[in-house]
Amino acid sequence: MTADFGVALAQLNLVVGDLAGNVDRITDAAVYARDDLNCRFVVFPELAICGYPPEDLLQRSEFLSDCETALNRLVEAVSGIALVVGHPCRSEGKLFNSASLIDSGKILATYHKYHLPNYGVFDEKRYFAQGDRTEVVKVDDIPIGLTICEDVWEDGPVERCVESGAEIIFTLNGSPFDTSKIEYRENEIVAARSKKNAVSIVYVNLVGGQDELVFDGGSLVTDPSGEIRFRAKHFEEAVVPTRFAHRERVECLSGIVEPTPNPVESIYSAITLGVRDYVQKNGFRGAVIGLSGGIDSALTLAILADALGAENVEAVLMPSRYTQQMSIDDAKSEAEALGVRWTIISIEPIFQAFLDQLRPRFEGYSVDVTEENVQARCRGTLLMAISNKSNSIVITTGNKSEVAVGYSTLYGDMAGGFSAIKDVPKMMVYELARYRNAKFGAAIPQRVFDRPPTAELADDQKDSDSLPPYEELDAIIEAYVEDVRSIEEIAEDGFELETVRRVVRMINRNEYKRKQAPPGVRITSRAFGRDRRYPTTSKF
Repeated sequence: MTADFGVALAQLNLVVGDLAGNVDRITDAAVYARDDLNCRFVVFPELAICGYPPEDLLQRSEFLSDCETALNRLVEAVSGIALVVGHPCRSEGKLFNSASLIDSGKILATYHKYHLPNYGVFDEKRYFAQGDRTEVVKVDDIPIGLTICEDVWEDGPVERCVESGAEIIFTLNGSPFDTSKIEYRENEIVAARSKKNAVSIVYVNLVGGQDELVFDGGSLVTDPSGEIRFRAKHFEEAVVPTRFAHRERVECLSGIVEPTPNPVESIYSAITLGVRDYVQKNGFRGAVIGLSGGIDSALTLAILADALGAENVEAVLMPSRYTQQMSIDDAKSEAEALGVRWTIISIEPIFQAFLDQLRPRFEGYSVDVTEENVQARCRGTLLMAISNKSNSIVITTGNKSEVAVGYSTLYGDMAGGFSAIKDVPKMMVYELARYRNAKFGAAIPQRVFDRPPTAELADDQKDSDSLPPYEELDAIIEAYVEDVRSIEEIAEDGFELETVRRVVRMINRNEYKRKQAPPGVRITSRAFGRDRRYPTTSKF
């Protein structure tokens, strides 16, 4: 038997396609784990070398060749510590999602992922072949089993590793956040798998935003009884040590168990991280937002200030003839409380110019939603112009309730590069805003919480003129979109049948709008976009 040994869990925020940069970060983390943390092993996330998910980059031969070069560079760069790192691997004419254990300038073992998820946001069977062998390798007489992400969620791989003599499992993960996942993943998956097989599991998860996905970290170690002995922080990069004993069997000796964030805190952290990484990884200087004085734009502004720093955010107030003074006052108050620079550009002369030019064509027609949409498009054009000049991305402010039923204007308030709260139902918007005020200071005035929601595109307009109450609307949307229940089943929960039918009609007929909407942070298990893929043209 060996002496006690250290394992570092490296939950890194990597960049898809930045092979050189990723290898540099992996190398730095390995050296830190060796020299500063005195660890014998360091474990990295799934597909760490290329970033996760690389999607159709995997179909380019030059990308795969560069991944192989990057892996070889890593093998040569680090000694004195054993690394377990994820990468794509071409072998026998197939492409695998793989994990290699590297030590002393050699690849000692390479494992190919067995269970390939092909549901929700996952599409791995599009790219990868299924592995067909168990990989247990001894380092310093410690028998280590290698698995990758879904392999722990399903029966088979861990069991076969233990049958082959593994006393500890290293599992590499790219497990994205959603609101129902953290505790389930820990207790029902990792801890339960440890307990079932009486084996320690070192579970290392990716952290950071990648397009619509956010990876929440929360790497952990479970012991053979299923107890969580170590947990890293969620939503933060970390290279953190744990100590193990190898006596009768491998057991975790020490580690910090960081607290799990509550649901509202985790959602706010996920959105903040997702926005920060989307803006910064795509090279924008900052962000610009249309600030109305309403709850959605107020929350979005606070998220931007927290994500990017107030100095990198610009708020633009764009009042019209329908904008109430309290909206302007509240918007100014929000921007000033957060330290964000703001400007006012009235859309009134622009809107009037449109009406004047369109008057001959609109003769004989009554005023309707068309004129409301023209106002929104005036604002969208102004924001996009500022974006072009300043290299700042426009962040839209629509929430999931609005996105679901099409309560938004194409090329108007939908115009932008990214959406912070696209997957956040309206009632959760209020919860997040209250959380933000309580946690970081009251930047959002109480009047914004108390006022009835309004788009202010017509006299005395309220959202309730066009939509059911948000408490009711959100519940119907969740049941239809996320739970995939029928109209009749939803009505059995106590909703008026015609109300449910009306909401479902709005959801279905606005698919064309959602296809043209900017991407946004995913927080639920069934977000519009990667999760829910419906035909635009359909008679169902």
